[in-house]
Amino acid sequence: MALEYCYPLAEGETLNEDHPEWPLFAVTIHGSDRERVKLSKRLVCAVKHLPLRLRIRYEKDVERSLEAGVAKDPTLTLGDTILAEGLVAAERLTEIFETLLADGKR
Repeated sequence: MALEYCYPLAEGETLNEDHPEWPLFAVTIHGSDRERVKLSKRLVCAVKHLPLRLRIRYEKDVERSLEAGVAKDPTLTLGDTILAEGLVAAERLTEIFETLLADGKR
């Protein structure tokens, strides 16, 4: 079955799950429903060609997001690290994950 790659991942779904040898990046997108979906779709489009797996968790709780240092809607985090704030360009998202891959971070 052919997949349409530019779609927002469902929570817990893994992009490129058929490549267990690739590093897994478990990220969180914080923010409102509309902005989270926009960023998720953009993120999938930006990294679909990279040798990585991506799993997204969606944080809807404003208090938890604020405790994590999130100040913009939407915000992309990897663990305690803020990767991107606001609805950044797909090219910027690609650069972020290329850097993470080159640095061997997950």
